[in-house]
Amino acid sequence: MTPIPPDRAPAAALHREPVSGAVLFVRYAFPPNSHGYCGPSDNAGFFEYGVSGVVDPGLRLMAQAFAGAWPYLELIAGSVGVPDPLDRRVVEAYWVGNDLLDRLPTFDIGNSMEERFRHRSGPHFGHLADGVVAGGLPHHSFHVFCVYPWTGLLGDDRRAEQALTVLDRCRIRWGRVVSVLGDQVVVDCRPLTWNGRRLELGEPARETAVRAVGGVGMLDDLVPGDWVSLHWEWVCDRLTEASLRALRHYTRRHLDIVNGGVELSGPAAVLG
Repeated sequence: MTPIPPDRAPAAALHREPVSGAVLFVRYAFPPNSHGYCGPSDNAGFFEYGVSGVVDPGLRLMAQAFAGAWPYLELIAGSVGVPDPLDRRVVEAYWVGNDLLDRLPTFDIGNSMEERFRHRSGPHFGHLADGVVAGGLPHHSFHVFCVYPWTGLLGDDRRAEQALTVLDRCRIRWGRVVSVLGDQVVVDCRPLTWNGRRLELGEPARETAVRAVGGVGMLDDLVPGDWVSLHWEWVCDRLTEASLRALRHYTRRHLDIVNGGVELSGPAAVLG
């Protein structure tokens, strides 16, 4: 992973106390849950956990309702000997990335993929498994780029442009805060691009993201220059230099796999 140039380092993230793993999970999992894509039906209650910071058995039950993310947390925790899938290190490894991922045996990852996705992906499972053999790790970008297209989650009749938008919004991406306007944050992000052969990161583009509703949100005190993570239209967290570097690194790892590490990649099959 290459160092971040000094002029691109996070402005204000280095001295804030990190939240618990359970609350961090809410921050990243709420955006798709708010759209009804995954997780519990009570997305208002789930959001409230992220706002209040309360961690109790109810939150754990809600987290377990995420059929996509929760098994990855169990895989990471079980493979590295961490008792709690909601340990902050485990949650961070899946959504953002850290060195826990590099400790996972390929055998464990492959077994988990077979158990979860062989039936769902049908004849395409071999292509999905190729991503594991090529070095895929249980990071959210692996799920989006290397698993998602093979399991029918993009739909059979979705136009390529729409599919690219879903891939871009669903991945955890990073952006730099330009301004904060009440509940909204203007950020510069690099969107996904597709040239018919390669899935890449384009030039930075300005977008408006959500950090709160009616003044109520999970992340406060953002300032211009902060680096943040985003999922769908929401700002999830403020990134430290280390977490920004990790998110870039693991995203690039899985882009490299779909761009040349496998015979046929999911994005190529879907985007044409």
